Amino acid sequence: MTSYRQPGLVLTDRHFTVPLDHADPSGEQIALYGREVVSSGRAGADLPWLVYLEGGPGFGARRFPGKQAWLARAVQEFRVLLLDQRGTGLSSPANRQTLPLCGGPEEQARYLSHFRADSIVRDCEAVRARLTGGARWTVLGQSFGGFCATHYLSTAPEGLKAVLITGGLPSLDARAEDVYRAAYPRIQRKNDAHYARYPQDVERARRIAEHLAARRTVLPGGYLLTTEAFQSLGIQLGTGDGSHQLHYLLENAFVRTARGDELSDAFQQGVLAALSYAAHPLYAVLHEAIYAQGQAPTAWAAERVRAEFPQFDAEKALAGDGPLLFTGESVHPWHFETDPALRPLRDAAEILAARTDWPALYDTERLAANEVPVAAAVYHDDMYVDTAHSLATARAIRGLRTWVTDEYEHDGVRASGSRVLDRLLALVRDEV
Repeated sequence: MTSYRQPGLVLTDRHFTVPLDHADPSGEQIALYGREVVSSGRAGADLPWLVYLEGGPGFGARRFPGKQAWLARAVQEFRVLLLDQRGTGLSSPANRQTLPLCGGPEEQARYLSHFRADSIVRDCEAVRARLTGGARWTVLGQSFGGFCATHYLSTAPEGLKAVLITGGLPSLDARAEDVYRAAYPRIQRKNDAHYARYPQDVERARRIAEHLAARRTVLPGGYLLTTEAFQSLGIQLGTGDGSHQLHYLLENAFVRTARGDELSDAFQQGVLAALSYAAHPLYAVLHEAIYAQGQAPTAWAAERVRAEFPQFDAEKALAGDGPLLFTGESVHPWHFETDPALRPLRDAAEILAARTDWPALYDTERLAANEVPVAAAVYHDDMYVDTAHSLATARAIRGLRTWVTDEYEHDGVRASGSRVLDRLLALVRDEV
C-alpha cells in the first residue's frame, strides 16, 4: 500500500485480485484498484466504510483533487473507497489495446460478458471481506453505479449497511428497447429547452450538419465526424451545464480560410473531446448489455428504436426548415466505424449485441422484502435514466425513500454533491 496526502486528506492506494468469472474462482484473475480516502484529522480512527460506484459503464472512479463535491461531506464520517470498477481506470482496463490479449472477437466478447453489474457486485463483496473485516458498508451509486447498487440489494444485502443512489434507479424489467423508447422523447425535450435558450443555435447546428453532409471530415486522431456523430453531441444536454457548453462549442465552429469557411481547429478539438470513447470504451461496448436479461438479444436497440422517431433523422431535418435534433445516451453500430478507439472492437460488440443468454440482474421478490435502508435522488426529467422507470422501481423496493427534485440534472451529485449526499443520509436515517 502507498499512502500520500492532499490538503485535508490522506489517500491510500489499494490493490486487489479477483476472478474474472466468480463462478470459476480458480480461473483467470484480474486486478482491482481502489483509492481509500479519509480525513487527515481522522486517519487513525475506526470509521465506517463507504464505497463509491461511478456511473457508466466504463468510467473509473472520479479523481478528486482534494475535498470536492460529495467527498467533502462523506469524509466527515466515513472512510471512503473510490473503486475503479473492473475494466476501468487501474482495474485491468479493457480497451482496444488490451483486449487482443484475450484472443479474437469471440474470446473478447466472452471476456467482456463478465463486466456487468453482477460481476461488479461480486467484486465489491470480495473487497469488503478483505477491507472491513466482514463489517457491512454503505454504498453510494451514481447513475450506472446505482444500477449496481440495486443488483447488490438483490443478491448480497447482507453486506450492506445502507444504500444511497443518485440518478441511478433502473427499471427492473424493461428491455433495452423500452429504455430507448422512453429516452427519445426526453432527449427531444432537452433539445427544445436548448433551442429555446439559444435560438441562434438552430441555424448554427444546421450549417454544421450541412457542411458535414457535403464533406468527409476526419478529426485529429482519425475520428470520422459524420452528421450522425455530430448529432450525438446531445449527450451533453443531460448535465447541469451541458446546454451552455454545447452552445459555446457551436458558436466557435467555423473560421474563414484561404479556401473558404472551414471547421475551426478549436471546434474540432472540442468535438473530439466530447465524442471520443478512447478513455471509456466499455461505455459503448456494454451500453445496451447493462439492460439485458433473459433470452432476447439487445440487437442494437437504440438504432432500431430511433427509426420510430423520424424527427431525429438529420437528412429529413435538413430537407425541411426545422431544427436539427441532437441525440445522446445511446450507442449505435456506426460508433464502431467513426471512432478509432472502437473500430477494433466492432466484431466483439456485434457478438455481444446478438447474445441471448444474459442472466437476470434483479430479484424482485428479494427487493420486495428488503430490510436495508435505501434512499435515492431521482432527478425530474433526467435525460439518462427515465424518471417513471425509477419511481416504479422505488415502489418495488421495500422501505426505499426517494427525493425527487428538479434542482439538478443527472450529474447533481457532482455539481452540488455535499447537499445531495447530506439529504440522502438524512433519509436513510429517518431524519427527514
